Amino acid sequence: MSKERVQIFDTTLRDGEQVPGCKLNTKQKLTIAKRLDELGVDVIEAGFPISSPGDFNSVVEIAKLVQNASVCGLTRANKKDIEVAAESLKMAKKPRIHTGIGTSESHIKYKFNSTPEKIIERAIDAVRYAKSFVEDIEFYAEDAGRTDNEYLARVCEEVIKAGATVLNIPDTTGYCLPEEYGAKIKYLKENVKGIEKVTISCHCHNDLGLATANSIAGVQHGARQIECTINGIGERAGNTALEEVVMILKQHPYLNLVTGIDTTLLYSTSQLVQQKMGIIVQPNKAVVGDNAFAHSSGIHQDGVIKNRETYEIMDPADVGVSQSSIVLTARSGRAALAYRAKNLGYELTKDELDVLYPEFLNFADLHKEVNDEGIHQLMEECKINFSKLQL
Repeated sequence: MSKERVQIFDTTLRDGEQVPGCKLNTKQKLTIAKRLDELGVDVIEAGFPISSPGDFNSVVEIAKLVQNASVCGLTRANKKDIEVAAESLKMAKKPRIHTGIGTSESHIKYKFNSTPEKIIERAIDAVRYAKSFVEDIEFYAEDAGRTDNEYLARVCEEVIKAGATVLNIPDTTGYCLPEEYGAKIKYLKENVKGIEKVTISCHCHNDLGLATANSIAGVQHGARQIECTINGIGERAGNTALEEVVMILKQHPYLNLVTGIDTTLLYSTSQLVQQKMGIIVQPNKAVVGDNAFAHSSGIHQDGVIKNRETYEIMDPADVGVSQSSIVLTARSGRAALAYRAKNLGYELTKDELDVLYPEFLNFADLHKEVNDEGIHQLMEECKINFSKLQL
């Protein structure tokens, strides 16, 4: 069975940059945009052009730079936003305008002080106007996660008629459960006329830690674009992490879904974004965290040394990490100590290891982690006892 392609829509430079303290200048944005294009993302959301002159200029420069991906600018559902976005994207090889409006009862009543019918009218007008500038129009139904499915289907049907090419179904508040979000996508697939003409997109937030799970549920039920950020950065608790969804699809081939991402660039791209944005990911971050391929438990270390796949479902090289790391702590066993010592040039006999190991445990209790220097120190301290073994 041939595998279907899932488009990767990266919004690191728009939604990701909304994190307090993460403001990037144009030069920094261009560096990240160039890497995203090399990584193989299908769409780069370059910014919100009307929000500031700096953001407008960044979108203009990114549009000039990017060679392969579509370049997207975000707007609200009003003419001025759309005009400014269209102007910023003039130099893009593949421009996309991303326009939309809130569709949940809360947004309609409290944010817009409007009615469901008037919201549909505004959505249609925005898509039609955007379509007069560029062909590729993505419509977002903000807070779709909490929007009644029947009403959401009506909105989607009308914007498809107006010319939308992509339908973004955001779980804006990160509230949905995976089965709930997946069912919403399924409902739209089955109840929206013309749905086969457009791409359904998942844009999930991580307020309850479910962004990745919801995005995967979405593509399992027919969505074919995932909106995400490097390292999962973004508003509040963040967005779907690009590296997570990409590797999930890669590691579960039975899903018959693929992306165009060069996964060997994931780790270095994560490092680049951390450096430019000044936000360091937690060590236990999936796929790209410092501890993602690190083992300190003796049982795990022994298993990995014998066969990496015993405790690793991914080959570190697939994400651009040179190798797994065996971290020596007081929880480490003899096999791990012998392995690390051998890497430093010490071929230990069983008897020598029996002498060294108790000393290693005492040292590890004092220092938490034993690095290469610590191993050299231990070997020097145990040399006399090793020599006694030869008598």
